[in-house]
Amino acid sequence: MRVSDDEIRRELREFLLREFLPGESSSTLTDETPLLTEGILDSISVLRFVMFLEKRFRIKLRGQDLAHRHLRTVASVIELVRSKIGRD
Repeated sequence: MRVSDDEIRRELREFLLREFLPGESSSTLTDETPLLTEGILDSISVLRFVMFLEKRFRIKLRGQDLAHRHLRTVASVIELVRSKIGRD
């Protein structure tokens, strides 16, 4: 699957804004906005987010992939998705 970082970024931001920040301006969610410490993602929303990532990008995430460092920001999630695309 070929997908650019810009496409990954756009889809992540759209999903996060739609599902967890309804009504917020897209400018409030940058590549470096803390997703966990700002309360955008909590334990339940992480599960929903992971399901979205796996389905949309056809990847499989394992327990170690859900470490805080991988879900810290949009930029870190882009790196995680990029590392998983094309793998099983």
